[in-house]
Amino acid sequence: MPVNLSAPNAADLHPVPGLKLGIAMAGVRKANRKDLAVIALEPGAAVAGVFTLNRFCAAPVQVSREHLASGQEIRALVINTGNANAGTGADGLARARSTCDALAAQLKISPQQVLPFSTGVIMETLPTERIAAGLPAALADLRADNWANAAEGIMTTDTLPKAVSRQVQIGGATVTVTGISKGAGMIRPNMATMLGFVATDAQIAPALLQGLVKDAADQSFNRVTIDGDTSTNDSFVLIATRQAAHAEITSWDSAEGQALRAAVFEVSRLLAQAIVRDGEGATKFITVEVEGGRNEAECLQVAYAIGHSPLVKTAFFASDPNLGRILAAVGYAGIADLDQSLIELHLDDVHVASRGGRHPSYREEDGQRVMKQSEITVRVGLSRGTAQATVWTCDFSHDYVTINADYRS
Repeated sequence: MPVNLSAPNAADLHPVPGLKLGIAMAGVRKANRKDLAVIALEPGAAVAGVFTLNRFCAAPVQVSREHLASGQEIRALVINTGNANAGTGADGLARARSTCDALAAQLKISPQQVLPFSTGVIMETLPTERIAAGLPAALADLRADNWANAAEGIMTTDTLPKAVSRQVQIGGATVTVTGISKGAGMIRPNMATMLGFVATDAQIAPALLQGLVKDAADQSFNRVTIDGDTSTNDSFVLIATRQAAHAEITSWDSAEGQALRAAVFEVSRLLAQAIVRDGEGATKFITVEVEGGRNEAECLQVAYAIGHSPLVKTAFFASDPNLGRILAAVGYAGIADLDQSLIELHLDDVHVASRGGRHPSYREEDGQRVMKQSEITVRVGLSRGTAQATVWTCDFSHDYVTINADYRS
């Protein structure tokens, strides 16, 4: 069961003017499941994205990058689940392009105006004929209020759809930010099979969008890990339909710019955290805060060393306060001149370690009390500077092994 996460209420997901979503059952991998989604954009929208840094990236990632770089106005996104179209070579590229061709023909636009996205099993041929056959149904289903169905239609091993929506006042106008994401395993985005799509009707200068999507990813999807595996298909896309009735935002220095950034960051962060809460087999949601670093990069090194450690994650699953495992992870994180005599470790309100050793007041029953919680904060002090960073992760349970052992069956 996901950790303190429930399915979104469709009524709470605000439509974004200038954008519609349609869902269909195309039978990409299994019959009778929503597995094909189309997002259609009205003219004038701006689109930007960040993608996996895995060098063995999937065909749709390669094609999406090409189409974004072409400079043509993006008018549609097509997303399939059940098949990642990764590790499929030249044939996979051809099939990703043929999917764009098929949707472009239906919408009477250029194939370069379509971005393809896939998620699912790697090294299997994408059944483009099923996707093409499912497109008319997806297009017939296009609605502005279809976010909840779209969130369901991009799931793989997720147990729940993930969607978040917020509204903010900018220049006297109500601006909407709504997004969906999917992911539960093979998650350590580096921009897993992680997909995220966030849209807003804000009037943003198109030149600002790429910087915004990167910053949002760095504060959200690039701060989570379930199992340390960076997928071949990670993609995070930000869409601005630019239909809100306020003056165009041309700089982040203004109050309006800061308000929009905050809303985009919040939606992105909640979507990323939802992925962790729904991690494959997860029973606990863990926040890892590292402070007192010389720079943010080394704080992230330490946070990820803790978040990736199978020994740490299994201890959390067992509610076993074997907390020396956390100190060991801090030590092997890769900071060559780290002074262990300055390290501080807290588990929620419990002071576990001080000056590199067990804190005099620490009692194992206090550690176990915290470890039994469904939400836990690990706080590490490095005493080297003023930088800090936060990462969100989960535990490893027996179910994680079962889910991944049976993934293709």
